[in-house]
Amino acid sequence: MNRFVRARLGLAAALAGASTMIVELAAVRLIAPYFGASMVVWSNVIGVVLFALALGYLLGARLARGERPARSLTGALAFAALACAWLPFLSTSACRAFLPEGLALHEAFRLVSWGSLAATAVLFLPTALALGTASPLLAEAWQRASPGSAGAIGGRVLGASTLGGLVGVFVTPHFLVPELGLRTTYWIAATLLVLAAVCASFEMGFEPRFGVRSLAWVGAVASAFVTVAEPTTSVGWVELERRESPYQRVRVVEDRSGAERMRLLQVNEGLDSFQSVWLARKGLIGEGYYYDAFALPAAWSKPTGTWRLCVLGLGAGTAFRVIEGTLPTGVQLDALGVEIDPVVTELGRRWFELVEDAQHRVVSGVDARTVVRTNPGPFDQVVLDAYANQVEIPAHLSTVEFFELLHDTLAPGGWLSVNVGAFGCDDPLVIALAETIEVAFEGSVLAVRIPASRNVVLFARRDARPPRPDAPGWRAGEPFDSDLLAKTTHPANWRWFEGAKRAPLDDDSNPIDRLQLESLELGRARLSTLR
Repeated sequence: MNRFVRARLGLAAALAGASTMIVELAAVRLIAPYFGASMVVWSNVIGVVLFALALGYLLGARLARGERPARSLTGALAFAALACAWLPFLSTSACRAFLPEGLALHEAFRLVSWGSLAATAVLFLPTALALGTASPLLAEAWQRASPGSAGAIGGRVLGASTLGGLVGVFVTPHFLVPELGLRTTYWIAATLLVLAAVCASFEMGFEPRFGVRSLAWVGAVASAFVTVAEPTTSVGWVELERRESPYQRVRVVEDRSGAERMRLLQVNEGLDSFQSVWLARKGLIGEGYYYDAFALPAAWSKPTGTWRLCVLGLGAGTAFRVIEGTLPTGVQLDALGVEIDPVVTELGRRWFELVEDAQHRVVSGVDARTVVRTNPGPFDQVVLDAYANQVEIPAHLSTVEFFELLHDTLAPGGWLSVNVGAFGCDDPLVIALAETIEVAFEGSVLAVRIPASRNVVLFARRDARPPRPDAPGWRAGEPFDSDLLAKTTHPANWRWFEGAKRAPLDDDSNPIDRLQLESLELGRARLSTLR
C-alpha cells in the first residue's frame, strides 16, 4: 500500500513540475503580443514566478502542519488548474489594462517595463503561488503515508518534480506552443494539474468526486462567458490569415480600399507597425517604406551580370522584390534570404509571392549569425533587417564581432545596409550601431533617415566609402532621385560617421536593450513637442 501511495504522490509531483515549467515558458509568449519578449520582459516573468513560488513554499509549509495535508494539496492543485485554464482568456484584458489600445509604437514601449511586470503579476502570481504549495504538501503527505527521513522524502519529491519539469522544458517550445497554440498549451497544463490533484486526493481517504467534478463544471461554465479579444483591422483592410509560430503571433492583412492592393505581414498585435509589404508589382514601394533604401547600393554601383545579395531577416521577401524590381536591365539577382521563423516564410510563399529557386535561396528556422558562418559569400550586398517583436534588435546581431563577420562575407566594394528603427540620425541607437560598424569595417558609415517613417538606414562598404548626400555621386537616377533621394539631402536627414576608436557594442558588453528603450523615449518626446 505504501509503495502505491508513493507512486501516486511521485506522479503528482512530476505532473505539477511539468505544469509549472509549461506555465512559465509559455508566459512570455502570452504577453509578448503586447510587451515583446526582451530581456526586461523575461526578467519580469521569471521574477514574478520565483516570488510566487517562494510565497507558495511558505504557505505550503504552514498548511503542511494541518491534519490532512493531502486535502490542502488537492485544493491547491485544483485551484492552480482552474487558474491555468483561464490564463489565455484573461491575458488580453490584463495586458490591455496596462497597455491601452490606440498607442503608437514608441508610446507603447514606454510601458514595457512596469506594464509587463504588473500584467505578469496579475496573470501568473495566483497560479504560481498555488503551484508553490505543492512541494511541501507533497513531502508531508508522503512522510505521513510512508515514514522516513525528511531529507530522503524531500529529495524524492524534488527529483520527481524536476524530472517532470524537464519534460515541460522540452515539450513546450518544440511541440506544444508551435503545434497546438497557446490556448491548448495552457489547457494541457491545467489537465495535468487536474490529474495531479486526482493522484493526491485518494491519499488518507479523501474522496475526490465532489472537488474534481465541481472544478470541471466551474471551469466549463465560466469559460462559456469569456470571449477572447482578437486584433482588429483598420477600415478597408481584410485579414487573410493568422498563425501562431514558434516565435510570435503572425497575421496577413490586405488593403482593398485603393486602386492598388497592398498586403502587410504583422507580428503580435502589430500596433502601428508591420514586418513585410507586398504590392502586385516589383520595385519601389513608395515614400515612408524603408525597403526602398535597400535598392540604392545596386543603383549606385551600376552592376553588370549578377547582383549577389544576402538578406538577414528576410520576412516574407519584401527586400527581394524591391531590389529585383530596380536592378538595371540585364542584371540578374542571385539572392540568399535568412528568416528565423519558418511560419513567416510559409506565409511569404502563400501571400507575398516569395519565390524559392536557384536564384532565390531561402533558409528558414536558423539564426542569421549561424547561416553567415556557413555561407561566406562573397556578396555584393548584405541587408540586415532582423527584428524580434517589431523593435527589438537581437543583441548578437548588433555587435562588432558580427559586423566583422559580415565585412568578411562581402566582395571588395560590397555594401552593408542596416535598417534601424529610430527617429533620427542623432538617435542613441543609431549612433551606437554606426560607430560599431565603423570599427568593424575600418571605414565610414552613412546614416540616412527615411522620410515619413521611423526608420534610419545605415550604409557601409568594404574597402570603399559610401556616397555623401552633399557630393555629386549621391544621385542614382530615376526613380530614386524623385521618390527617395530628393528629400534626404537636407542636413537633418543624414549623418556621416567617421573616426570612431571603440565599438560601443560587442559580444561581451552590449546595452542594446537600454539603447532601444532610450530611442523610443526620444521619439515620444519629439512627437509630443509637435502636438
